Amino acid sequence: MRFLHTSDWHLGRRFHEADLIDAQNAFLTHVHDTARDQQVEAILVAGDIYDRAIPSLDAVRLFNDALNQLAGLNLPIIMISGNHDSAHRLGVGSRLLARAGVHLRTDPVTACTTPVLLDDTHGTVAVYGLPYLEPSLARTDLGADKTSHQAVATAAMDLVRADLATYPPGTRSVVLAHAFVTGAAPCDSERDINVGGVAHVTASVFDGIDYVALGHLHGAQNINDRIHYSGSPLAYSFSEAGHTKTLTVVDLAGDGTVTLTRMPTPVPRALACLKGTFQDLLTNPAHEHLTGSWLQVTLTDPALPYEPMARLRRRFPHTMHLLHKPPENPQTDGPTYTDRLDGRTDLEIASDFIKKVRGTDPTPTEQDLLRQAVEASRIRSMQEETV
Repeated sequence: MRFLHTSDWHLGRRFHEADLIDAQNAFLTHVHDTARDQQVEAILVAGDIYDRAIPSLDAVRLFNDALNQLAGLNLPIIMISGNHDSAHRLGVGSRLLARAGVHLRTDPVTACTTPVLLDDTHGTVAVYGLPYLEPSLARTDLGADKTSHQAVATAAMDLVRADLATYPPGTRSVVLAHAFVTGAAPCDSERDINVGGVAHVTASVFDGIDYVALGHLHGAQNINDRIHYSGSPLAYSFSEAGHTKTLTVVDLAGDGTVTLTRMPTPVPRALACLKGTFQDLLTNPAHEHLTGSWLQVTLTDPALPYEPMARLRRRFPHTMHLLHKPPENPQTDGPTYTDRLDGRTDLEIASDFIKKVRGTDPTPTEQDLLRQAVEASRIRSMQEETV
């Protein structure tokens, strides 16, 4: 059986000042055309359909148009909600849509026990779509023993394997999931899903499944020969400047072995990072090939020039992000505030604040209270978005 695996559309997302609706529309047309031309038998969308729980009207219109276009192929489409989506909003009308072959999986328990059953000449394939499992919200429903991504994913997959065992021997299996699997490489544009310091799920959670179609991380990559991230269709941060964005064509053989083919997606505009002195960037002909690219520019002048963004854009009209990193002076300079925060979690920043004010690290009890406060704040924000 041949599948088309994609994820992390983030419909409605902007890239700095750039409106990506047109680029996302071109990508969705590309999904349709690739599914048709590659003669796939089902389409898998592994979460983050929208970029936010309450999407823009343009994003909703785009999703509606895409569903209508894809439904015209008369192929099963299996979609799950991601951590950016509101599961309740995305799931509205799911039973009605299923009649048209669009299977939205947004409820964790139902998803684990209600696969989409597909058939080919080799027999049946059971496709389970597991939505993003927020540990604090999914633990009770799934009967997990702890509030962690590992625990809720393990509980969900135990239910999946128990259900799969009710089908005839030789039934092949596919699982869609939206998670951060250990060993994968993240980038800057994914929303943090850290809980209790453990955001990862081990690959062994998915043991016994023939193919696992992952979403959440924006770089296409293999965890192993049967667990794969398709990546996002467009670059959503400059940390993705080196990515080749693709769709993944998955061939699932009769014996459950998997063959993957990555198909490049349309690139609306190249991304590049440029670093140097202001004068060099404005005058050096070696940079001419970047005039049409979206740019992140880092200036290395000792002092920030006058109106640097406006002047840079006269040569590089699509400059999106400007940084200033002057040469370090060991006698006077230390890490900037931005440098000190870069890559640090909210819990680490809160802990550092305690140490800065008091002079000592938080005690284990205080650290636990800080963790609970940070997690409660994040969960409350998520619940407010999905009301």
